[in-house]
Amino acid sequence: MKKFFWLFLAPASASSLLAQTPAPVATPPLAPELPRTTTTMLHAMSQAGPVMVVLLILSIISVMLVIVYFLSIRRGAVVSHGFMATADALLRKRDYLGLLAVSNRHGEAIARVVQQVLDFTTKNPNADFEQIREIAQTEGTRVASNLNNRVTYLADIGMIAPLLGLLGTVIGIIRSFGALGADVGSQRYMQLSHGISEALFNTAAGLAIGIPAMIFYAFFRGRSQRLISELESAVTHILALLSLQFARGSERTPALLESEF
Repeated sequence: MKKFFWLFLAPASASSLLAQTPAPVATPPLAPELPRTTTTMLHAMSQAGPVMVVLLILSIISVMLVIVYFLSIRRGAVVSHGFMATADALLRKRDYLGLLAVSNRHGEAIARVVQQVLDFTTKNPNADFEQIREIAQTEGTRVASNLNNRVTYLADIGMIAPLLGLLGTVIGIIRSFGALGADVGSQRYMQLSHGISEALFNTAAGLAIGIPAMIFYAFFRGRSQRLISELESAVTHILALLSLQFARGSERTPALLESEF
């Protein structure tokens, strides 16, 4: 009797244990992992369209111009104390040949003016002092115009770069609207973001090139104006010394130069 009782109890207890074990929880399917793309600034600039290439070339040119202007638009390249002291001493001694030789060796702007004056005087021994003054003023004006014209290249870049950036912006916006109207499915938003990114990069690049170019233009324009004023003062000093030599000597300076040659 006990054996039948245990045989009946064992299946019942097993069924109760199976009923107490928790059922496995169904896990939701994992979403497909999207590919990760790392976009650097250089890569984004390279994808910003053909206008970015032109802006890059303008940036290189502007940097080169700034370096050249720092080396050339300075006081030592226009008027130097050494040349002025030498010219003053030689003019007081009436050593015009020595001054002409010194002017040929120097590369300052005032040296070119003195060289032109002495060349005209030696080739035209009958010229009066007013003609010599006119030659000096003409050469000084030419040097001043050369300084001003060189600086204007930065101003041109400062005006052209933002306009090119605006052109790249318009091209990017056109591509964005083209992506909105295209039937490309999920790729539409990617093309839209690419067009907007291209537009913004071109705008930023144009401003980033144009603003420093205009700043350096204002800086070098002020420096060139100061150097032109110093050049005018140096030319006036040279002409004053020549005028004294004309008035002091019994013979005129062209005749002296002709006899020395």
